[in-house]
Amino acid sequence: MAGPARARLTVLAGPSGVGKGTLAAAIADRYPVSLSVSATTREPRPGEIDGANYFFVSREQFAAAVRRGELLEWAEYNGNLYGTPRAPVEAALAKGRPVLLEIELAGARQVRDAAPDALQIFLTPPTWEELERRLETRATEGPKQRAARLETARSEIAAAGEFDAVVVNDDLEHAVAEVAALMGLN
Repeated sequence: MAGPARARLTVLAGPSGVGKGTLAAAIADRYPVSLSVSATTREPRPGEIDGANYFFVSREQFAAAVRRGELLEWAEYNGNLYGTPRAPVEAALAKGRPVLLEIELAGARQVRDAAPDALQIFLTPPTWEELERRLETRATEGPKQRAARLETARSEIAAAGEFDAVVVNDDLEHAVAEVAALMGLN
């Protein structure tokens, strides 16, 4: 029988619309892990809660956090800034709790430099057409923003080989089981 999961930082990255948030939430619902909450300068989407989904901050507040070294990683993505507050991640790891960090490619690369022992998992869609469909049905942005996300997704998918593991998100239950196994949770 496997022992408890080691308190390790796991990075979950992949293109926008691939289901990172859904997968991360499902893992957190089923296993004793901490989900990192990112800071962002983008506007909240309907139903998102400050401090739960993201910390919604101004560009000035974000820049101040960068200057003070308070972010583990940060990047600009489609005109908005995103970053991971360092203190909550370090506190959870210090308490022996694994942390799951859901971020974009640029942030994952920064974490690789800052925390080389972190497990890096890339989540990919089963097909390009499925990714397009998911972004379309999500309906959180207009056609121009969606096209920009798809263009960014092309380069992100091309970088999947940089990761320790690649998980295809074709079925949520299967993807949850695969990521949990990689994290040593089951």
